[in-house]
Amino acid sequence: MQALAQWLGPEEWMAVRLSIKVALVATALSLPFGIFLSYALARWRFPGKQLLNGLVHLPLVLPPVVTGYILLLGFGPFGPIGQVLEPLGLGVAFRWTGASIAAAVMGFPLMVRAIRLSFEMVDPGLEKAAATLGASPIWVFFTVSLPLAVPGVLAGAVLAFAKAMGEFGATITFVANIPGETQTLPSAIYTFLQVPGGETSALRLVLISVAVSLVALLLSEVLNRRIQARSTGE
Repeated sequence: MQALAQWLGPEEWMAVRLSIKVALVATALSLPFGIFLSYALARWRFPGKQLLNGLVHLPLVLPPVVTGYILLLGFGPFGPIGQVLEPLGLGVAFRWTGASIAAAVMGFPLMVRAIRLSFEMVDPGLEKAAATLGASPIWVFFTVSLPLAVPGVLAGAVLAFAKAMGEFGATITFVANIPGETQTLPSAIYTFLQVPGGETSALRLVLISVAVSLVALLLSEVLNRRIQARSTGE
């Protein structure tokens, strides 16, 4: 990390460091909800299930700018949620916390897809066996379902983190591009490309983005193979 800081300029390092913080918070913020929704979609039957599934995956097909604008309408200073948060000093619009929310929303579908697949690979017979021994549904979930789905949970978290690191459209629409506050790695690349002589800085940040994405994809593939191997008993 120290070597990376020395290789990058001050503004570049600031953007990378902020992106890591935003991505970590976004992943931690969305992971509990991702696990719960993934399990619900994989195991439960209830009215509106397909509608819920569509809403969860909507950020994948909506233009990111639209998602960012919806967040601004809801969490902005004049939005219904923002009007509650702002007087409490908890406003998120045009702050790094808002960037984390935008990144969490955009990475959530990828997280849910990976975790849901993992839960679907868990043998329902094991859950029923634990239930017949007197275990409550919550106990079955935490002692049988969730431990067996851990590779998928990790894969989902990795994909969500990588998506959060690369999120641009929703973030810049919701929280703008403020250096040191909301200027994440993609926003910094965009800014450097608008400045004469900024191509070198932009290239360094592009290389970091490619490296993060490649590592995330490789790690996700390894975890997915572990899920498949476990499901086939190999």
